[in-house]
Amino acid sequence: MSTPQDTATGDDTATPADGTPEPAKRRPLKRSTKIALAVIIVVALLAAIAFAVSYFLNASRFVSTDNAQVDGTQIPIVAPASGTLTGWDVSVGTVVRKNQVLGRVELQGAYVQPQLPIRAPADATVATTNTAEGAYLTAGSQLAIAYDPTDVYVTARVDETDIDEVQVGRPVDFTVDAYPGRTFRGYVDQIQGGAAAVFSPFPQSNSGGNFQKVTQVIPVRVGITDMQGADLIPGMNVTVDIHKPGE
Repeated sequence: MSTPQDTATGDDTATPADGTPEPAKRRPLKRSTKIALAVIIVVALLAAIAFAVSYFLNASRFVSTDNAQVDGTQIPIVAPASGTLTGWDVSVGTVVRKNQVLGRVELQGAYVQPQLPIRAPADATVATTNTAEGAYLTAGSQLAIAYDPTDVYVTARVDETDIDEVQVGRPVDFTVDAYPGRTFRGYVDQIQGGAAAVFSPFPQSNSGGNFQKVTQVIPVRVGITDMQGADLIPGMNVTVDIHKPGE
């Protein structure tokens, strides 16, 4: 006569009365695995501590912002009279010389249609152009914007909560996204006497009764002492570190 032991399948896994097999026991981690995990955790902690120390040391020495761009004095090129644009051969990057003829305006409404020259107001490089050959112009309309590449600077927008630690003449270190790995030098040239929003074409207003207070930024002009031969073009993104007093 067979017994329950005789009909066993040979599976050593214990089975509860309800027929559900017990979960397999987890194997303990090997000693080498534990050591590797411990090393990873220690390295991560050390890296976090080093980052925190570096951050606080930097914050104690500098007023920093990445809300900054290369800037320059704009030189507008405008139409001297109303008429049709002819001979216009100006594009972004065009280098022009003072009094150079850039195109002509063909006057309308006369038997003989005279042409007035459009001249460059100064030595400059064209940054933007807003017109094209054959366009009809009105007197004084802006045709292009140029800048003097030898007179560029950086405009850094500093939080109003940090502006009391910014002083004219203080050294400035800055990097330009277009030139990774290079650090440029400059100095605080001017601090604008008002928040950027005040001089915006659409300044904030709380007349509607739903004004939300936000931290304002103060534009700071940074003069460049060493361009290192780089071609710094207005609009390039910059990260600025302004030395605090006593540093």
